[in-house]
Amino acid sequence: MRKALVVLLLCCLTLPVFASVPAAKDPVQPARLINDSTNLKVRRFDLQQMDAYRAQKAFRYDDVAPLHEGLWEKFWRWVWRQINDLISNKYSGGFLKYLLIAGVVAIFVFVIVKMLGLDLRIFAGKPKVVEVPYTESADNIHEINFNEEIERAIAAANYRLAVRLFYLYSLKRLDESALISWLPEKTNQTYIAELADPEKRQQFSRLTTQFEYIWYGEFFIDKETFGYVKGDFDRFNGKGT
Repeated sequence: MRKALVVLLLCCLTLPVFASVPAAKDPVQPARLINDSTNLKVRRFDLQQMDAYRAQKAFRYDDVAPLHEGLWEKFWRWVWRQINDLISNKYSGGFLKYLLIAGVVAIFVFVIVKMLGLDLRIFAGKPKVVEVPYTESADNIHEINFNEEIERAIAAANYRLAVRLFYLYSLKRLDESALISWLPEKTNQTYIAELADPEKRQQFSRLTTQFEYIWYGEFFIDKETFGYVKGDFDRFNGKGT
């Protein structure tokens, strides 16, 4: 009986050991490749449809040049690219930037001068002083033979003096028409303020600006420019001198 209990106890102690021993694994089977019999359909891009999308503004996400750009557009794109490269240059960029600004200012001044009917050759040197044998006194302005004096100034190509004579003649006509009260101590701006007719005042103000730039500013004008100024005076006075 005692021996039977000992054998039973040994069996109970060794049972967990045998239970923990893993079972023998089956041998690894080699992988098998299975051929895919699916019917594949190759799809390609529609080039014409892509060109149609590129031509639409809604599909342009950057500033890339159009595919069908003309020679004129290509030329200007190349010009602006060169200018941008020069300005971006750390050595010459600053100088070229101020040079471009100076060019824009020069063009603006040129346009203003031309609109006033002046000539840019005034910057070449100071014009010769014009001798005037009379003054704008109350006695002389009504005694000047304007037709004769203006013809003489034009024949001598002295267009600055001719403009002065036209202005004095305009003052004389305004005084004779009682549109202004001419006095030697009055300024040109005073005569402008005395004109009651707004249109007449605007026209005479423009003539006054031209006269002051040409005469007091000593601006040189050529024959062609003088023709435009003379036309303005003739229209203002209603007839030729």
